[in-house]
Amino acid sequence: MNPRHASTQALFQTLTLTLPLLQAPMAGTATPELAAAVSNAGALGGLGLGASTPAAAHMAITRTQALTARPFQVNLFCHAALARDSEVESRWIERARPLFETFGSAPPPALEEIYSPFQLDPAMLEVLQETRPAVVSFHFGLPTAAQIESLRRAGCLLLATATSLDEGRRIAASGLDAIIAQGWSAGGHRGIFDPEVEDERLSTEALTRRLVAEFDLPIIAAGGLMDGVDIARALSWGASAAQLGTAFIGCPESAADPAYRERLAVGGKTVMTRAISGRPARCLENGFTAWARDAQADEIPAYPCAYDLGKALNAAAKANGDGTYGAQWAGTGADRARTLPATALVEAIAAEWRQASST
Repeated sequence: MNPRHASTQALFQTLTLTLPLLQAPMAGTATPELAAAVSNAGALGGLGLGASTPAAAHMAITRTQALTARPFQVNLFCHAALARDSEVESRWIERARPLFETFGSAPPPALEEIYSPFQLDPAMLEVLQETRPAVVSFHFGLPTAAQIESLRRAGCLLLATATSLDEGRRIAASGLDAIIAQGWSAGGHRGIFDPEVEDERLSTEALTRRLVAEFDLPIIAAGGLMDGVDIARALSWGASAAQLGTAFIGCPESAADPAYRERLAVGGKTVMTRAISGRPARCLENGFTAWARDAQADEIPAYPCAYDLGKALNAAAKANGDGTYGAQWAGTGADRARTLPATALVEAIAAEWRQASST
């Protein structure tokens, strides 16, 4: 048997999946209810915990475990240590001040580092050691070797996002179990390890094929995939499974607010922007992306400090009835999003996949 096929088979047997589908973790949008419903339907649900405190992460994991006995994925952020520039931060605050004033508010006087990377968060590691989720995945980079070994001892399967062949090589060298191939069309944050290097902007297909050609590990295609036909296409590229995120935003179990849901229902253009958080991320075109359209990369504070201002701006706008300044992340397939309960959506995707695979 081909080594990659053997590793894929072992992975699927361990996770007891009946459908080669992972629900993207989507920090701030995925909920225990969503993850559990997806897992109960035979796919792999996901929780995004990179923006959570250890206490909140513990609550989310144990709540999900109470709702499903099946495996699910939890995701952590492994971004590089913050390189702050107080002058850039001050200028960004002043640039936003007139916009805040239109909402009868003021920007924060200073920006805070609102998220700590997993590598520097021993309390989060303790949460994972205690709760032992079946799958732990990493975005923006990799954890330390000691953390990897600790999670191995806890019985966790380990995945990480790659946006390039080089990142895939680093993931494989770290001994992880699978690679998530994130194409340029994916919604939300680019998983690129270093956002200051040139991004190859590979399509999901091109990146998946490159990773499949080089590694025996299971490769999970992600980016612009919305239905069972897309999953069948991803498997034809050599992927072992597909990860879908935007497809699940409209589910009633997601935490998307009404403005986000309304904007998703309209569909239309998405844009890649650093302005909301400080890292490249694909968002539905909205008031925030329009305001920041002419901002240059060197004007935007580093992640996650820029996000401190972004969240404050969204709060000020929402308080005045304007929901167009949120982080309305979505991939390029947003026009095909459906509003279905998670169980019904997974069942529809499974039927589409079976039909596409049989033709």
